[in-house]
Parts: sequence; C-alpha cells; structure tokens
Amino acid sequence: MTLLLLALGVAMDATAVSGGMAIRGARPPDILKLAVTFGLFQFGMSLAGALGGKVILTHFAAVDHWIAFGLLALVGGHMIYEAFSHDEEERAASTGIKLPMLMTLGVATSIDALAVGVTLPALELGVVLSTGLIGVLTFVLSVLGAWAGKRLGERFGTSIELLGGVVLIGIGLKTLVEHLNH
Repeated sequence: MTLLLLALGVAMDATAVSGGMAIRGARPPDILKLAVTFGLFQFGMSLAGALGGKVILTHFAAVDHWIAFGLLALVGGHMIYEAFSHDEEERAASTGIKLPMLMTLGVATSIDALAVGVTLPALELGVVLSTGLIGVLTFVLSVLGAWAGKRLGERFGTSIELLGGVVLIGIGLKTLVEHLNH
C-alpha cells in the first residue's frame, strides 16, 4: 500500500501538468508524447535516486527514517507550494509542446522523483518494482490527467498536485512513526 501511495504522490505533478496542457489545447499526440516523457523521467530519476541513495543510507542506518521523512516532507511541501504557483507552466503550455519543452517539463516534474528515489532503500521497497511502478503510473495518470483536465478544468489539476504533496508528507510521517515505534 505504501508503494502505491508513494507512486501516486510522485505522479501528481505530471498529472497536474498534463491536465493543464490539455486545458490549453494540447492535441492527443502531444499528450501521448508528454505522458511518455513524464513516465520515463519519473522512472529514471527515481531509479537514479534509489541507486545513489542506497549507498548513502547504508552509512546512515540509524537515521534513515529521519532522512526519508525529511525528504518526503520537503518534496511534499514543495508540491503543495507549486500547486499555488503555475505561472511558468501556463506560459509554456500556451506555445505548444516542442522537444525542448518536453525535456524541461520532464525534468521539472521528476526532480521530486529523484528525492523520493533516495528514500526507497529506507522504506525497504524493491527498487525495480518501485521505480517501474512510478514510471508506469505516471504515464497512465498523465493520460488520465489530460482527459480530466479537458473536462473538469484547471482547478482539478491544482487539487491533484496539492493532494500529491499531502500524500508524500503522510508517507514520510508514517515511515517516521513506524520506525520510532519499533
């Protein structure tokens, strides 16, 4: 359950951006390109974080739960902050989806996945399963976010991003409380 919630939380930025792009008139082929980009970036960045984070966390086993909590709280807090400030994404969306924009949005929405990937060893979640689920779920939710964005409006995207931040903070708190109780 923790893995699914983590993957959902990390995918919310990409879902919200996809919804926003759809609201601004992105065509289905562009939405597909965006979803593939988001899925690949989320997978790659979370994998990079997990591989690098595993080495770091072996040296900090006594405080790994604090590291996981801190990173998830920072990422979740950043997502909540971003839910209220979409100016850059709105400007980018109005010009269409070109390769430089795809790459920029891919990196921007996956930085959170890098930080979350660092927490995967502390959470004792399988790296391949976790990062794969994050990538696939991000792809699926990006397509669904675009579909919903066309129908439900810009407010839906902000709510999803806000919810994603809250979910990540909740996972961080759960990890901290579970470790402190053992």
